Amino acid sequence: MTDTKPITSLLIANRGEIACRIIRTARAMGIRTVAVYSDADAKALHVRQADEAVHIGPSPARESYLVGEKIIAAALATGAEAIHPGYGFLSENADFAQSVIDAGIIWVGPNPDSIRAMGLKDAAKERMIAAGVPVTPGYLGADQSPDRLAAEAAAVGYPVLIKAVAGGGGKGMRRVDDPAEFADALVSCQREAASSFGNTQVLIEKYILSPRHIEVQVFGDSHGNVVHLFERDCSLQRRHQKVIEEAPAPGMDPATREAICAAAVKAARAVDYVGAGTIEFIADASEGLRADRIWFMEMNTRLQVEHPVTEEITGVDLVEWQLRVASGEVLPKRQEELSINGWAMEARLYAENPLTGFLPSTGRLDRFYLPNTIRSTRWRDPVRGATFENDYPGTGRIETGVAEDGEVSPFYDPMIAKIICHSETRREAALGLAHLVGDAEIWPLRTNATFLHALLVQPDFTCGNVHTGFIEQHHDEVVFDMAPPPQWLLDPVVEILAKIGDAATPVGFRLNAPARKTIRVMDRGTEFVGNLDSGTTYDQRAHPVVTASDTGVFATLQGTTWQFEIPRFSGTSTGTAADGAILSPMPGRIIAVAVATGDSVTKGQKLVTLEAMKMEHSLVAPFDGTVAELSAVEGGQVQEGVVLVRLDKSA
Repeated sequence: MTDTKPITSLLIANRGEIACRIIRTARAMGIRTVAVYSDADAKALHVRQADEAVHIGPSPARESYLVGEKIIAAALATGAEAIHPGYGFLSENADFAQSVIDAGIIWVGPNPDSIRAMGLKDAAKERMIAAGVPVTPGYLGADQSPDRLAAEAAAVGYPVLIKAVAGGGGKGMRRVDDPAEFADALVSCQREAASSFGNTQVLIEKYILSPRHIEVQVFGDSHGNVVHLFERDCSLQRRHQKVIEEAPAPGMDPATREAICAAAVKAARAVDYVGAGTIEFIADASEGLRADRIWFMEMNTRLQVEHPVTEEITGVDLVEWQLRVASGEVLPKRQEELSINGWAMEARLYAENPLTGFLPSTGRLDRFYLPNTIRSTRWRDPVRGATFENDYPGTGRIETGVAEDGEVSPFYDPMIAKIICHSETRREAALGLAHLVGDAEIWPLRTNATFLHALLVQPDFTCGNVHTGFIEQHHDEVVFDMAPPPQWLLDPVVEILAKIGDAATPVGFRLNAPARKTIRVMDRGTEFVGNLDSGTTYDQRAHPVVTASDTGVFATLQGTTWQFEIPRFSGTSTGTAADGAILSPMPGRIIAVAVATGDSVTKGQKLVTLEAMKMEHSLVAPFDGTVAELSAVEGGQVQEGVVLVRLDKSA
């Protein structure tokens, strides 16, 4: 009989959104939390949220988050009774788990033997075969000679998949369609496996031509109980990396669900599993989901990134279950007490640019706002021209590890948030999630929000016709540029600017002069002109989100954000300053001078900042040139029409 010892203090051996997620549940349970952080994460959100934080080294993960000795030392120094590894980093490292246990600290995860049993794909499959769990047809043998592997591939039948036995995350994996390509693909796969995992051994699997990636959440306790919490579909992938996950799986009938979930429980029992784990299956969906065409792939012996969709449809807090089971408690619910309620979808929001092959986008987040409320709206698909309406009920959930004014570091995975929507039906969940990602206001970093939005409203996806090659098949429909912003977007932008002007000095107006009918706005150095007539209405094809800040107006449409600068006064009522004379637009005080006489300046560069009517107004260069005269002095009071700077235009 396992002793029960409630955990009162917990160290989270991770960072980002999963660390924040664990802290939230621990705090609700009255557990003191300890964060660890590298140089790059000194001001990170998880560090600020924890009760205590310990610095563990330089920014690279191999010198901080992957150094088990530092993690354990931090736990001992702070009196943490338990360590939760989150996912990634050391979460599936059996040696680290054993070191934690040997140090007298509670390990919030499966026992090290279970991790080892499922750590190598070939050994795991052999164990599953012995347990009666169906596995994908293929070769798992010890003979790794190129001739033997080629012969086994021919016996399985092309196309085949070469997979590193120690692989994960899509690395060490190659699809081969023709025997003539096998030798080169094998060498490439083994080379990547050696580099990533230090193990060149591979296995051969039959490649499924209409594949669906379906996984089952399982949970065991130290009293011999194992339950499943139903399935998730993670078929929407890019380069073997999950993009959108959902629960339950579309097209899953009760008989097939019962079969796959029973197989998952059998797999967990085969390794005496304790804690949260996921059994991953590959399904041949060429004739729909069928129990005889779903095979075991691997087991993830940790909490999954996509665990929130399971939580949403079952009403279970999986992190709470982890902590209770780690303290020796019995599972909070029996199998018959678990059921599916509605539908949930999760999108992984990355700081990356789909237009450059999804390269990461790093730096400061000047604007970062993710809504968790679904508003009634409509949008127009820019590729197909179709109009979608969204007035569906649903609840939004945000999991993030960054905040406005924070930074996305180049040292770690660029996922900045998970956005989840739970609703009654799959269609409602998909369109609700499309709204949530479409209204994500992020600047100046590029993100995949527009890409996610396009996926969620793609007709085949909304109908449930998903498979692992979906994104590649529909690439041109879901990867496109939203720049420049549509002209009709300027109407709500200038409407906001006009309201700002009404509240203080009218932005875009000259004191004691007639109001202009148009207003200049700038985005990424491009000038646009909007209408300031009262009663302005804009194109009702789509409803953007438009918000004001100290630096300008942000407009977000279908996941793309533009920052429109507040119009800069440049010495004349029209703002052209064609002769190079930059005049004070109104009486005020000079609070900053950014240039000196003789400086070279570029068009749009800030020259002087004037404070007037409790607002700051930046005067910028109307063209490239040189500062010929400078009369502005920081702290000085000026009257309207005074020449503050005179520029000579560059030749």
